[in-house]
Amino acid sequence: MASMSKKISSFFGAKDMTAGSPASCLIQFSVPLLIGNLAQQLYNTVDSIVVGKYVGDGALAAVGASGPLLNLLLVLFVGVSTGAGIMVSQYFGAKDQKLLSKTVGNAITLTLAAGLFMTVAGILTTRWFMAFLDTPADIYEMSCSYLTILFLGMVGCAYYNILSGILRGLGDSVMPLVFLLVACGLNIVLDLLFVAVFRMGVAGVAWATIIAQSISAVLCIVRLLRMTDVLRVTKETLKPDGALCKRLVMLGLPSGGTQAIFSMAALIVQSLTNSFGTTVIACNTVVMRVDGFAMMPNFSFGMAMTTFVGQNVGAGKMDRVVKGTKDGLKIGLGVSAVLVALILIFGRPLMHMFTSTQEVIDLSMKMMRVLSVGYIAMAVTQILSGTMRGAGDTMTPMWISIITTIIVRMPLAYLLAFLTRSEAAPVGDPIALFLSLLISWVIGATLTFLLYLRGGWKRKAMSVFPASANGGN
Repeated sequence: MASMSKKISSFFGAKDMTAGSPASCLIQFSVPLLIGNLAQQLYNTVDSIVVGKYVGDGALAAVGASGPLLNLLLVLFVGVSTGAGIMVSQYFGAKDQKLLSKTVGNAITLTLAAGLFMTVAGILTTRWFMAFLDTPADIYEMSCSYLTILFLGMVGCAYYNILSGILRGLGDSVMPLVFLLVACGLNIVLDLLFVAVFRMGVAGVAWATIIAQSISAVLCIVRLLRMTDVLRVTKETLKPDGALCKRLVMLGLPSGGTQAIFSMAALIVQSLTNSFGTTVIACNTVVMRVDGFAMMPNFSFGMAMTTFVGQNVGAGKMDRVVKGTKDGLKIGLGVSAVLVALILIFGRPLMHMFTSTQEVIDLSMKMMRVLSVGYIAMAVTQILSGTMRGAGDTMTPMWISIITTIIVRMPLAYLLAFLTRSEAAPVGDPIALFLSLLISWVIGATLTFLLYLRGGWKRKAMSVFPASANGGN
């Protein structure tokens, strides 16, 4: 009985990834993480399905047109989350409870400040940004309404994402999943209630999302406060520590900057997308929702690699880091190949979930065929970038993102649109939006692989945790 209790406690608690088979550790950690990421993606996907079916393609386009601005203003807590996750995994691996507790406390304080800032900034800039992006008049008001409500719930969203990242840094990927599944189920029920029953339109799905996210954030806070065997969150640990905050921000800034780059590029490309009209905007929304699910294994394995590498760097086991990275690549590439096959076979029924408009379904399927092969390239990028981040090298993935997004993707999208203009398509062929994305993914994977081989991330790890050099190779 005691043995069974110990196993259950181990399953739901923090996990030490510095021992055992690296592949087994990664799979055990990634599975609940993957399910959690899929559930997280359901938030926006259910929003899109509900408004597409119960309100119409215009509402579907409004939800999609709102995404780039929302993502741009989320970069502050992306940075805090990444920095906190790296530090937590490293201090946990080094068995330093004092610094671990102070890191978590400081992250909680910074999250509140970032969440309040984003709430105010988002509400004040929403209408201006949507006008700047030439959002079609027929979806402008719906887009603004949807975004404004989401920004009102930004603190809850920020806390869930950052606190779940901290829990994952401790090796606990199960409890964030449990909390997310509860919130996701609530989100689906509220979506249907607010839209199908109360006829609240896009405002209804926005309210459903922020209520569900706030509940998941509260559950994460309660979970952390109860993990007294691993860390202790007190008034003292909540007080900002200059050195800790600086390291947390410096580690997270490149990741936050990377997300900002992606978001700004998405804003610019969204402007190009808007010029194609409401039908293409709706198609883009559908493709990006399916893309979000297709990307989840890659993101999950990348996050798993960050935690795995962080703990093993802290424990001074660099040889284990290298072995784990090779195992992670094998797993990621295999899963991505299966996903590509599934998308090509079952893509059309997926599109039909969002809309009954045949033109939107046909165009969406055409675009998914273009993107599908790119998921294999993204497996390489995400897993190797996860290794670099776990080792404390967050700058290299940032520079790769700048090159692929700013130098490659954005100019290429506009160039291809210009080159494909015709009398039937005066703005160009919308395939330019997705072909440019595919090319940037392939270039990103190539650069990431080459820079991983150069080994700058190893030197970064050894400069912070010299004991890692003893296990290097």
